[in-house]
Amino acid sequence: MDPNRTVNIGIQVLPLTEEALPIIERAIATLQANAQLNSDLTVEVGPLETTIEGPFEAAFDAAKAAHLACIEAGADHVVTFIKIADGAGGSMTIEEKTARYRE
Repeated sequence: MDPNRTVNIGIQVLPLTEEALPIIERAIATLQANAQLNSDLTVEVGPLETTIEGPFEAAFDAAKAAHLACIEAGADHVVTFIKIADGAGGSMTIEEKTARYRE
């Protein structure tokens, strides 16, 4: 199996706090910073979750960093949902999955 195959990881962080939005924004900023440092990563922010696309290890490391960023930003507790789309040959890209629905 190609370790550099493209995967998609959907991540949703849920800081269990009254002031969740600034913490969520910190998680998103962490994902975007990972994408700036690694040109193999793409990050697309959605209304309910953010999608990370790229090589498995780099994408999963970015998701882990976003989770930890919530705690570092002051969340006493955070629940993070992670979905991984993968296969022996990798996953379809974000563009391949969504192009026909975009104008």
